[in-house]
Amino acid sequence: MAHRTPNRIRLAPTAHPAYGDAPRAGEPDDHHHRDVQGGSARAAVFGISDGLVSNVSLILGVAGAAAKSGPGLVRLAGMAGLVGGAFSMAAGEYVSMRAQTELIERELELERRELHRRPEKERRELAAIYKSRGVEDDTADALSHQIMRDPEVALETHAREELGVDPSSLGSPIGAATSSFIAFSIGAVVPLLPWFFSRGYAAVVLSVTLGIIAALVVGAALAQFTGRSPLRSALRQLLIAALAASVTYGIGALVGVGTVS
Repeated sequence: MAHRTPNRIRLAPTAHPAYGDAPRAGEPDDHHHRDVQGGSARAAVFGISDGLVSNVSLILGVAGAAAKSGPGLVRLAGMAGLVGGAFSMAAGEYVSMRAQTELIERELELERRELHRRPEKERRELAAIYKSRGVEDDTADALSHQIMRDPEVALETHAREELGVDPSSLGSPIGAATSSFIAFSIGAVVPLLPWFFSRGYAAVVLSVTLGIIAALVVGAALAQFTGRSPLRSALRQLLIAALAASVTYGIGALVGVGTVS
């Protein structure tokens, strides 16, 4: 459905003891929020993490079972893990976001219908929400009356307050699926690269080294989204990847397979 930019109600900044002084005239406002609802960036970041962890685990698991064999089996397993995992991630991301978007769109349509049929009831609901958050009764009533004057502003406000969503930022299922596919492939190919030009324990060492570097980089990148310490996030990502790879390598070494060229 068509969506136009709503007329937003802007309140003048005021000082508050809990948050410090309001910005002075001409002073730049450096307070920015990341887009945490859209799916493409999230899918890309977590896709590369998933690709790295899952394929380094698969590759080292197979390598542990066939450490003295040729690299053919490891390459085959790694490519299968890359292609299968990338398509699985993309399909899962698309289906998940498509279902979520359709659900939200259905709820928005129901809300739009209620705003048209019972505007006063919806206005009272909105006023009650503001009152429950500490807004004075008269102010809450006046604010709800003003918001309800514009149907699109009313719909967006009710969506935010009742559903917790922004109707203009539902995200793109195709964009999320594409980002997830590409990112997973990038993460999955990193530990596979050594097996195209080396073999045996040398390839295992190179896979582990590249996996460590990639895990640290991915962890630091995740910190840019979460606002957490890059070092702590990088070390956490490394620990997760190392634990998964160690377990699968150990299982592979215990089980073992015959010589494969």
